[in-house]
Amino acid sequence: MFSPTPSAAMEPEARPPLAVPPRPAQGRGLWALPLLLSLLFLIGVIVWAQRNDRDDREELRHTMISDALSLEAQLRARLDNEVVHLRVLAGQLQSGNGKADDTAALAANPEVAAGLRRLWLSVTWLDAQNRIKAHVPQIEPAPGPTLTANLNLGHSGLDEDNGLSAHLVAPMTGPGTPGDGGAARRAEAGSLVVRYSPAVLLKRGVPWWLARKYDVALVDSFDQVLASTSDAPAQGPAQAAGDSYKISFGAPSPDMYLQLTQREALQPWYRTLPMVLMAGFLALIVAATALLRRQVRRVSHAELAWRTEAAWRSAMEDSALVALRARDAEGRLLYVNRTFCEMVGLPADQLLGLAPPMPYWPPDAIDEVMLRNRRNLAGEAPREGYEARWVHRDGHVLDVMVFESPLVDAQGRQIGWMGSIVDITQRKRLEERERRQNETLAHHARLTMLGEVASTLAHELNQPLSAIASYNAGIINSVNKHAQPDPVVLGALERLGQQAAHAGRIVQRIREFLTRREPQQEACDLNRLVSDAVALLQRELQRQGVQLELRLEPDLPAVVADAVLIEQVVINLVRNANDAMSGQQTARHITVGTARAAGRFVRIDVSDTGPGLNGRSIEALCAPFYSTKRDGMGMGLAICRSIIEVHHGAFDAADAGSGGAHFFFSLPLDTEPVQEHMA
Repeated sequence: MFSPTPSAAMEPEARPPLAVPPRPAQGRGLWALPLLLSLLFLIGVIVWAQRNDRDDREELRHTMISDALSLEAQLRARLDNEVVHLRVLAGQLQSGNGKADDTAALAANPEVAAGLRRLWLSVTWLDAQNRIKAHVPQIEPAPGPTLTANLNLGHSGLDEDNGLSAHLVAPMTGPGTPGDGGAARRAEAGSLVVRYSPAVLLKRGVPWWLARKYDVALVDSFDQVLASTSDAPAQGPAQAAGDSYKISFGAPSPDMYLQLTQREALQPWYRTLPMVLMAGFLALIVAATALLRRQVRRVSHAELAWRTEAAWRSAMEDSALVALRARDAEGRLLYVNRTFCEMVGLPADQLLGLAPPMPYWPPDAIDEVMLRNRRNLAGEAPREGYEARWVHRDGHVLDVMVFESPLVDAQGRQIGWMGSIVDITQRKRLEERERRQNETLAHHARLTMLGEVASTLAHELNQPLSAIASYNAGIINSVNKHAQPDPVVLGALERLGQQAAHAGRIVQRIREFLTRREPQQEACDLNRLVSDAVALLQRELQRQGVQLELRLEPDLPAVVADAVLIEQVVINLVRNANDAMSGQQTARHITVGTARAAGRFVRIDVSDTGPGLNGRSIEALCAPFYSTKRDGMGMGLAICRSIIEVHHGAFDAADAGSGGAHFFFSLPLDTEPVQEHMA
């Protein structure tokens, strides 16, 4: 089992937790592939050998037939030549009319002497009754069957020197007389029989190169060997060791056949040298396959152990909450775990191989991060870690703590850096939340103090307002005692009394609000409530040059609410709109409207043509002690929102279509009396 290099060992792979990745099924039998290929190769060689053997045999057969035909033609030509000489001899003897010295005449004939030198063994002159008239040489011919067919094989005999012999016969015809039957006269003349040696015929007629290639034999119709070029005795039936071919001589020896037999029989294709080599090759392949199978099983067991170990290691790395990364000396990413990928929102295949700058670095601080990255790669990273800010793929910012340590290979050489990254975004948020909570507690403390001051002022202002109302009532009574009271003065006094009473009610409601008493729930006409609230600010709006428009929906149902508190919300929103447009050179316009909302709700809208919200949300606008006014306390909108929420309504703000601000709140129609204490 080899040890992978650090870069190879850190390549990502799809790994199920705590499970050994299965081996590919198609790779389990690869060890047998060489054996299968060898078998296919062997089958191909066998098919080739069979076809080649068949082609060789056919070619040898054709060659043997051609050689047999050629040799048969040569031998037959020699026999035909001997027949011609025999006929010449018969003609010469026939002219002698059968004298008493026939034997001497036959021996003295030059044709006989030449024939004996060539091929003949003996010449026999037979009369019409097949009695011997003369015989050359002076020995008795071996007894044997006599065939008197015209120019055919006569009889066979045994020659002491050359084995079996064959015969040529030539009939002799005497001169005929008129009317005495020429055929009978010719039969009475007799015949000449020449005994010749087939062995000598083969010896002199077969070329040396053909004798080396074939065993040439002359056989009869019973496959008895008459003569042969081999060393075997020329007796008994012909036994062909190899492939053979037999052809008849025809005339003049129709019962004699020429047989050619291969001296060296072709070995069967399966006994040839290539087949022996292929058998050895197959044995070696089988042995090599067995050894390969053994080695593959060992490697498979080692691989299974390695994959199990890798699966455990990967499971531990992927289950860790700490992000891990490995970088080379140039900062190129070599390895990342699953936590790292989830932290930056990028898959491993898009991260591996990347060099700085990284896609998760903040775009607005690339130069600063590059400088710190070069210091870290130079080994100047603090061992206690350092904080960094990364950007997730979806755009949200991460605060991380990075710890760097040297990455060392198996030879002890440092090849890069191994980093552990902890996401501290939540910790940072908790710290920021804790800081905001502390600030909120401080704000609440100031608000409590302000509430106590406001409660004290409300308590202290209640008596002066009561006194003002009493004095105003006394003055009105005094004026009414005159016969003709001044209506202007009387109207001013009455309005003064109304305002004093209204101020008393406001102080009383504020005191109840600050002392957590229940609001005064009653059926309210919102259109009238809005009209009364706007009427209190009418003179101030006219003095500022603000145009006020009311858009009140008729037949608006009544709501159960505290009319004084809702009226204060409307007054505060209209006053804020007026203050926002102060100093504005363009037209100033405020629109206040009422309408039915979705469901069982009514809605009150206040919009202006001022500078708008400038991107601020309702949460920021309603934060305690937050104000856009130079001398503002930052409590107006916060109190308004609290009042609306106590009435189970909703308070919100948005940019108006005309470019200003649009504040609106809704109140339910079927709200039960509020049971909670106002905060």
